[in-house]
Amino acid sequence: MYTLYIANKNYSSWSLRPWVLMQALAIPFEERLVPLESGSCWDSYRKFSPNGRVPCLHHGDTVVWDSLAIVEYLAERHDGVWPADRTSRAWARSVASEMHSGFGALRSRCGMNCALRVRLNDVPAALQADIARIDEIWTEGLGRFGGPWLTGGRFSAADAFYAPVAFRVQTYDLPLSGAARAYAERLLAHGAMVEWYRAGLAEPWREESHEAEVRQAGTVVADYRQAVPEQDRPTRPG
Repeated sequence: MYTLYIANKNYSSWSLRPWVLMQALAIPFEERLVPLESGSCWDSYRKFSPNGRVPCLHHGDTVVWDSLAIVEYLAERHDGVWPADRTSRAWARSVASEMHSGFGALRSRCGMNCALRVRLNDVPAALQADIARIDEIWTEGLGRFGGPWLTGGRFSAADAFYAPVAFRVQTYDLPLSGAARAYAERLLAHGAMVEWYRAGLAEPWREESHEAEVRQAGTVVADYRQAVPEQDRPTRPG
């Protein structure tokens, strides 16, 4: 049995990627959610993750950290992680790697916060370029491989890597073309994504740096989280 360590579902885009992939492909695993702390999580996360970050996958004596490494480890053991066709598999790996290493403006300006709806103060050129490139990738994949997912009829790792973007589109109302917008809505409607979203809304934890990041980016117009008095918020699950 796999054990997948993750952080808060409301915030952790990196955790979402292997989690939603494993759920979508019906790969059994035990989830261990370790909430983010104010300041550094290094000491607490190092207890289970060599790089002090999440996600981290434990499988017997094997420990795999970093979302892309986890996906590749799973691909060695399970069909369907990547497309079977060589051409679509190469494209899927390329766009997943592009998301893994790029889109810095999107990450810095539009941090994942599933529960909020935010009106951005502005959309600078670098963010516009990131949004345009994501729109291009999604539109290309859907057109080239026939949809409804990025590489055809089955949800794959390519979709998992862009799943957090769908939450960002929802939170910040990012502008997309018709096909890309429909794909974002399709991701948000996926059963695993709905489960993640509902759990994120129910979380009692608030991490101030993530909240401040959103306030700096724009105006919060809605917050769909359950109200929990600050004195009642736990710092650990349980």
